[in-house]
Amino acid sequence: MTALRDVEADLSRFRARVWIATLFVLVAFGLIGTRAYFLQVTRHEDLKAQAESNRTAVLPIVPHRGLILDRNGIALATNYSAYTLEITPSRVGDVDEVIEELAKIVDIQPRDRKRFKRLRDESRNFDSLPIRTRLTDAEVARFTALRFKFPGVEIKARLFRQYPYEEVASHVVGYIGRINRTEKTQMEDWPDEDRANYRGTEYIGKLGIEQSFEQQLHGLTGFDQIETSAGGRAVRTLNRTSATPGNTVILTLDIKLQKLVEEMFGARRGALVALDPRNGEVLAFVSKPTFDPNLFVDGIDVENWKMLNESIEKPLLNRALRGTYPPGSTYKPFMGLAALASGKRTPQAITNDPGYWMFGDHRFRSHGDAGLGAVDLHRSIVKSSNVYYYALANDLGVDAIHDFMKPLGFGQITGLDLKGEVRGVLPSQAWKRRNYKRPELQRWYAGETISLGIGQGYNSFTMLQLAQATAIVANRGIKHTPHLGLATEDAITRLRQPLERPPGESLGLNATHVEAVVRAMVGVTQEGTSTRVFAGAPYLSAGKTGTAQAVTIGQKDKYDVRKIEEHQRDHSLYIAFAPADKPMVALAIVVENAGFGAAHAAPIARRVFDYVLLDQYPNDEDLKAVQSGLAAAPIGKPRKASEIPWPPTPLSAATPSPATAVGHAAAPVRTDGISPTTPPATQTQHVPPPATPALNATPGTDPALAAPARPHEETPGRSQAFSSP
Repeated sequence: MTALRDVEADLSRFRARVWIATLFVLVAFGLIGTRAYFLQVTRHEDLKAQAESNRTAVLPIVPHRGLILDRNGIALATNYSAYTLEITPSRVGDVDEVIEELAKIVDIQPRDRKRFKRLRDESRNFDSLPIRTRLTDAEVARFTALRFKFPGVEIKARLFRQYPYEEVASHVVGYIGRINRTEKTQMEDWPDEDRANYRGTEYIGKLGIEQSFEQQLHGLTGFDQIETSAGGRAVRTLNRTSATPGNTVILTLDIKLQKLVEEMFGARRGALVALDPRNGEVLAFVSKPTFDPNLFVDGIDVENWKMLNESIEKPLLNRALRGTYPPGSTYKPFMGLAALASGKRTPQAITNDPGYWMFGDHRFRSHGDAGLGAVDLHRSIVKSSNVYYYALANDLGVDAIHDFMKPLGFGQITGLDLKGEVRGVLPSQAWKRRNYKRPELQRWYAGETISLGIGQGYNSFTMLQLAQATAIVANRGIKHTPHLGLATEDAITRLRQPLERPPGESLGLNATHVEAVVRAMVGVTQEGTSTRVFAGAPYLSAGKTGTAQAVTIGQKDKYDVRKIEEHQRDHSLYIAFAPADKPMVALAIVVENAGFGAAHAAPIARRVFDYVLLDQYPNDEDLKAVQSGLAAAPIGKPRKASEIPWPPTPLSAATPSPATAVGHAAAPVRTDGISPTTPPATQTQHVPPPATPALNATPGTDPALAAPARPHEETPGRSQAFSSP
C-alpha cells in the first residue's frame, strides 16, 4: 500500500528554503550595495585618482642649465644637444651580451664599458643609463635600422654641458657631473619642493661656480602628463608644464685677462688673485696648473683621473682658494701698520740693521747677510729689512700680531662665493693650544714670534687672503667681501639682477698710518726691489716683493738653488695695487719654487696693471720672457688689448652632431672701467658678442671633496729664519 505524501510538511520545507534563499540573496545584494557605496562614494576621489594614474603617466622635463658668462658676456659654460645610446638593464636579458651586439653597430670603447659599469653600480636597475654619448649621424642611422633587435635600448637626445675654453679659468668655472649615491642621500634631507625639482635630473654642479650657483643655474623642472595604453605605450599628451631654464650667471671675471695671466705663468705653478679694491670684484682668479673640466662631464675615465690625481703638479688643487703659503716679505707692510697702530714704532723710529738680529744665543739672519744700517719704517719696506721686523715682532708679541691681522682677513674665511675655501694659519697662543696635543708643544715660545715678523714661521695664508688684505690697504682701510658673482639674468624675461653684496666695512685704520705704508710701497716700485719691473710705467703703483721658504734652511747653511730640488726652492711672491692714489686693481701673486719675487712674480703684476689701466697686451717676445722669468719692464711695443681676439674656443669646431647650442647670451655688464672689446667677425662664438660697452675705459673621485692640501706642508714648531725681498 503506497504512503500518502505530507503536502503541508513539503510546503513548509519549501517555504523555509525560499526564505533562506531570499535572505541569502538580500544579504548578498546588501553586501554588494554596501561595497558599491564604499567604492563609489566613500573612496570615489581616491579611486578616481588611481584610475587616472593607471591611465596616465607624469614625466619630468629637465630644464636647460643656465649659462655662465664673464663680465664681457663671453660664455664660459654652455649647453649643446647630442644623441646618446642608452640601456635600461631591467628591460634586457644579458646586459653584457647586448653590449657586445651593440659594439658591432656603434663604436663602444673600453672606457665606455667601465663608465657604464660604474653607473650601473650607482643606479637603480630600471634607470636608463648611457653606454655611448655623442653619437654621430651614421651611428644613429645604423642603430635605428636595427632597433627592433634591441628591446630596452634606445637613442635619446640629451643636453651636454660644454666648457668652450677648456682649461682657462677651470678652477673658477668648475664642472658638473652625474649625481652620485652620496648626493642622492643628501637630497633626501632637502625640502619636498627642492627634491621634486630634481626629478629626472642626472647632473649637478661639482666644483666652482657650477657648484656654488647650482640653484640659480639648474632652473625649474617641467612635467608632461601623458595618456598610456595598457601596455604602457604613450598614446597622447594630456597636459604640459614647460620647464624653466636656469638663470644665466654673470661673473666679475675678465676671461681675456684670465687667459693672459695663465699664459704668463707658462709651465710654472702658482696662483694670482686680482681684485677691484673699490667693490671686491674679482678680475682674475688664477691657479696653475689647470685641468680640462670637459673630462668630468660624462664621468672621467681611469687614465685621465690617475694622471690628474697623482700628478706631483696637483692640477686639481685650487691654489688661489685652497693653497696656503708663508707670505714672506709681502707681510712687512702689514706688520708696519701694526707697529704704527700699536704705538710700538713711529714712522721716524730707527732700528739698526747690522745684517742679523740676536735673540739670546740664536742668530736670525738677513737676506744676503748684508746690513742696511739705520732703518726707519719707510726704508724697512723699500729695502726689505729683516732685522727691523724681527725686533718689531718681538716687541709686539704673537697675540698682538694676531689681533691686528685678523680683521685684515689673514687666517679667516673671506666669504668668496666659491665653496672649499681654507683658513690657513694666523698663529696665536690660543691657536697653538688648540692644535697640539702634547703639553710641551702647546706652549708658545718667545723665539717662535721672531720669524712671524718676516712672514715665516707658522704663518700660512692663501693668495685670496693676501689679495684682500692688499685691497684693504689700497682702499685706505675699507674692507669689501671678494666676490665672483656679478649678476644673474632671468632666462625668460631677460631681466638682469645684480647680486646683493654687503657694503664696505671701515676697519678704523689711522689715515696717516696707512699713507705712510702706502708711500713706502710706492718706494718699492720707484727705488726698491721692483724698480726695474715698473720702469717707464705712466702710472704710479705700490707693491712689495717677497721670497718665502718652502723648506727650512739651517742657520749655518747658505741657500744654493743648484743644490735644492725644484719643489723645495723658495716661492716668489708679490703684492701690489695701482694707481697708487686711486687704486682700480689690487693683486697678490705667488710663483711656486721660482725664487726672487722681483724676477718672477712682479713682472706678471706689471702686465696685469698695463692691461687694466693702459689697454696693453704683451707681444709674443715679451710673453716668452715673462714665462721664463727673464723679463722686467715690458719688452718691445705692446699690443692693444681691446684689439686682441677673444680667447679661441677649441671645442667650437668639434661639437658632435646634432650640435645645437642651447641657451642665450647676456649683454655685457661693466662696473670697473675696463673696456670690453668686440670679438672679430671671423671668430666662432657660442653666444653673441657684447653689443655695447657699459663704461668707457680709463688707462672617479670628486676633487671638490678632497682634503685642503697645501702645496708645501710646513713642519709644526720649526723656526723660520730667512726671508729675502
